[in-house]
Amino acid sequence: MTFRPTLLVLFFIAFSMVHAQEIKAPKFGDGILNLKGKDSTWSMKVGMQLQFQTFAQWDEDSSFSDAETNFLIRRARLKFDGFVYSPKLTYKIAIGLSNRDISGASKYTSNAPRYILDAVIKWNFYENFELWFGQTKLPGNRDDLISSGSLQLVDRSLLNTNYGLERDLGIQFRHHFQLSDEFIIKEAFAISQGEGRNITSGNIGGFQYTSRLELLPFGDFIKKGDYVGGDIYREHAPKLAIGASYDFNHNAVKTQSNRGSYMITDTGFYETNISTLFIDAMFKYRGFSLMAEYADRTADDPLAKNSDGSLTGDVVKIGSGLNFQAGYILKNNWEVSGRFTNIDFDKSITLKDLQNQYTIGVSKYILDHKLKVQSDVSYLAMNLSNDELLWRLQFAVHF
Repeated sequence: MTFRPTLLVLFFIAFSMVHAQEIKAPKFGDGILNLKGKDSTWSMKVGMQLQFQTFAQWDEDSSFSDAETNFLIRRARLKFDGFVYSPKLTYKIAIGLSNRDISGASKYTSNAPRYILDAVIKWNFYENFELWFGQTKLPGNRDDLISSGSLQLVDRSLLNTNYGLERDLGIQFRHHFQLSDEFIIKEAFAISQGEGRNITSGNIGGFQYTSRLELLPFGDFIKKGDYVGGDIYREHAPKLAIGASYDFNHNAVKTQSNRGSYMITDTGFYETNISTLFIDAMFKYRGFSLMAEYADRTADDPLAKNSDGSLTGDVVKIGSGLNFQAGYILKNNWEVSGRFTNIDFDKSITLKDLQNQYTIGVSKYILDHKLKVQSDVSYLAMNLSNDELLWRLQFAVHF
């Protein structure tokens, strides 16, 4: 893995300006460097995320000695955020450096790796109203919206793998208000390109429209804990968040709405309308946490066809999924957690019929999610192929 010249230029520009700025040395976990203009018209926090992982995987016909094993840098990211001109005008930039983050180079990304994860400006233009411009996560399912650095288990669930939404380019509108002293309602709406992140040539199909509504009947969680895995902040009173998202991708050209591979025919691209519904909830109280998710995806015609009606082999992943995970954090910051995930693809498509995955995990939070070690074991029961066993161990540090 090599650092590109553009990244070196970013560091050179940032550090060459240090002598003219007010420097705040942050504590561990609050970024590598905090910069603030002398006239308080801008700020920048520089952060880094690293995840080192090893795993071993078996199927039911293989022995432990035949396991597929690997060591990898799961994530390596640089992050920049702050404000410009006014604290009401903020920005976020996240750059991926690991192969898993930058894979996917194609003619649709100018044959270049996909370095940029987030590049978004957020404008709090009036009271509780915000406009977002740029590339960032769409307001989809909760598991995807939880940062990869704040996950309860080593990685996200199979529900998110098969039905979750990708980052995309577009505009988002966000708002929240209170029905009472505690009851909070949050709304989000997005219009995006519909083909995922870093697309430079498009829009091939139509636009993607995503909306989300959240209810927090008992008030906000500590430190936005409704989007943090596990109850590491130990809510002193019961807290509940219920969310629902609906996504419509008009004339989508990828197998997973704005994710997956392009569907190619003998005359160009195959287009079909794809709809995805998510319903999720998060509950936390005194170290105990429970997260539940449901997803359902449909398409007008999921089987891509050539002009003569023959199948191309490209298939939209339609069907439904359930995910439940829970955990309890002990006073010594060890957590035991478990997850059950069910994936039920529609019988009209010819994909692996994934059924049930059972996961047990153990985490040691040395400094919350900023410095932790996690391990989990998953058993995957499948109808059409061999069952599988997966073990993972991950060390994570987040400056």
